[in-house]
Amino acid sequence: MSVSPGAGTRLDPWFGSYAARTHGMKASETRALFAVANRPEVVSLAGGMPNIAGLPLEIIAKITADLIATEGTVALQYGNGQGSPILRERTTEVMALEGIAVHPDDVVVTTGSQQALDLVTRIFVDPGDVIVAEAPSYVGALSVFRAYQADVIHVAMDANGLIPEALAETLASCRAAARKVKFLYTVPTYHNPAGVSLTQPRREQVLEICRRAGVLVVEDNPYGLLGFDGRVFPALRSLDSDGVVYLGTFSKTFAPGYRVGWAAAPHAIREKLVLASESAILCPSHASQLSVCAYMDACDWQGQIGQYRALYRERRDAMVGSLAEMMPECSWNVPAGGFYTWVRLPEGIDARTMLPRATTALVAYVSGSAFYADGQGADHMRLSFCYPTPERIHEGIRRLAGVVSKELELVQMFGPEGSTTADDVQVPSPDVL
Repeated sequence: MSVSPGAGTRLDPWFGSYAARTHGMKASETRALFAVANRPEVVSLAGGMPNIAGLPLEIIAKITADLIATEGTVALQYGNGQGSPILRERTTEVMALEGIAVHPDDVVVTTGSQQALDLVTRIFVDPGDVIVAEAPSYVGALSVFRAYQADVIHVAMDANGLIPEALAETLASCRAAARKVKFLYTVPTYHNPAGVSLTQPRREQVLEICRRAGVLVVEDNPYGLLGFDGRVFPALRSLDSDGVVYLGTFSKTFAPGYRVGWAAAPHAIREKLVLASESAILCPSHASQLSVCAYMDACDWQGQIGQYRALYRERRDAMVGSLAEMMPECSWNVPAGGFYTWVRLPEGIDARTMLPRATTALVAYVSGSAFYADGQGADHMRLSFCYPTPERIHEGIRRLAGVVSKELELVQMFGPEGSTTADDVQVPSPDVL
């Protein structure tokens, strides 16, 4: 019987040839889960997929066809390594809504903001360098930091976002230990996964702390325009143009399929980002960039953002209402924007251990442990309300409530050790469901 070589095992003939940095790479907790969660019978409260069904698809189809018919030889050709000048100009219009004044020359277009995050980490981080990040933090960022062999040190958050005093203490501790902090990574507005926003006074405090310590701030802001009451917080970049690299994206306010994001950076950093991007991809997709521009020219893109706000507010309400009705033994935040609710489980329940049983019950979520670099967080789960309808959200919470109830019975009967540990269970394959 033949055995297929497995990457990263001794059955892999190239095992001894991989770069040292690959040793820290591992599959995301969410990857195997999404293979299950995407099945139609499963109510997925896991993925942060924007609900793009409300986009004017017929208009988008027409303007895309017109773009190819009239400018196809340009749109389908290689483009500028820094990004289309037209698209960079349009990003400044978006950022202006958050108070940012930036010249298009200091914008670098990327393949989604995920690539922008990768580029920033690539040009700043050597193995063993410290990145300070909120606890919890965006799972995609943690994957990037791990790939570049950074040491992530978490700083506590509360209902008002990153705690400035905890940040100051962390930076002082690193300085005393002669450890170099390369940057603070933060999602200050409608945080993923915690759903909270950094208050205005804290924004100024955080920037002042980092300024005094000589620490760059990397502001990741995919949800900033998705406040349910229309509130738009001033971006950190709007308060400090020299000490902040701002990461933006059209994925949450338009459509993720185009894979268009950007970084707005101080001039010297901008130059490094362009060089790093060119070495990685030569140039971002010209067709995608011009398609975004065509959409912004032909459609009421700000009105569309308003529609997204109303849609996600309705679904947020469905989620927190269902939680209050069916899972009162848990606690959660009520987010004022974004995609996520951060739920604390009753004492003794481990979200990772419970996940396979939840998927068997045809409901999916993401364990809180995915959002920490140090393994904590299993007492929480992230629930996403952006994609399912209110009716599906209600049904998903009903199924999840049944799973939590059974877990509580096990804990009460046998204690926390009575349930199987996370290492002993696997997320069921799609064929099991």
